[in-house]
Amino acid sequence: MQHLQKLISDSIQNSQFPNQPTNLYDPIRYFLSLGGKRIRPALTLVAAEMFDIGEITDALPAAKSIEYFHNFSLVHDDVMDKAPLRRGKATVHEKWDLNVAILSGDGLLVKAYDELANSNPLYIADLLKTFNRVAMQVCEGQQLDMDYEHTDKISMDQYIEMIRLKTSVLLGGALQMGAILAEANLSDQKLIYEFGEYIGIAFQLQDDVLDAYGNPETFGKQIGGDILINKKTYLLVKLMEIIKEEDLPRLQNLLNATIQDNPDKLLDMLSLYQSYNIKEYADKLKDAYTQRAFERLSAINIPKHKKETLITLSTQLLIREQ
Repeated sequence: MQHLQKLISDSIQNSQFPNQPTNLYDPIRYFLSLGGKRIRPALTLVAAEMFDIGEITDALPAAKSIEYFHNFSLVHDDVMDKAPLRRGKATVHEKWDLNVAILSGDGLLVKAYDELANSNPLYIADLLKTFNRVAMQVCEGQQLDMDYEHTDKISMDQYIEMIRLKTSVLLGGALQMGAILAEANLSDQKLIYEFGEYIGIAFQLQDDVLDAYGNPETFGKQIGGDILINKKTYLLVKLMEIIKEEDLPRLQNLLNATIQDNPDKLLDMLSLYQSYNIKEYADKLKDAYTQRAFERLSAINIPKHKKETLITLSTQLLIREQ
């Protein structure tokens, strides 16, 4: 598994970008240098290997296209979320400015298609259909996420559908693209996609928990950032669903308050979450989606030892320090 992640990182590090204009290409180089675990492109390589692709390097262009797209979405998401940190470092719009972040993000999207075009021509049509479907769904998910910022209350079904689109379809698509390149049948492509989708939902539920309870040194983002901007995570949606009437004024006061109004807003909200065992609800639902994912993986009719790398990678994705 680590050799696949290193293969991706080395290939990205060796990618050539022009020197000019510096305010376009320096932010791209900077953001890619922040690294990350390269989980999504690794999923493409793992799926290709699992279904017996001839040469793993044949799947590298598709894997890199997934990574460039993912980084494009992160640069733009940081702008929309006004996030100061990404992977423990300043976001592009903080280090440069908003216009630079938007344009360099666009450049990463172009690079994603550029890499996809380097795949075996026999599979480009199917790869492109999968990539475009997933890319549009990610945009839909981000739009819903922003829409929900201005909605007083959303249902749990609405929230799960939003995170499915925004986060998990990219994991499923990454796996399916690897399966396409290894000529997996349509049934197995569907199963491996659904595995990624369910793992992605579990991952986002965990991400919601880590935002509130994580270690900033290992999480790489501002702890409590979602709470401070009243972002509708699972924690808040669940609280709104089960909160008692007598606690509604307390919640509303916290949502109306800024950090300037109430310097203890984060701690007060965490206290409210604790009184309703919200973290336990999140952990239970994460486990349920993880189980659904592994049921799909078990249904793929290939020897179990060929699934071991994917199991290890998925465990790495879901077990992060708090």
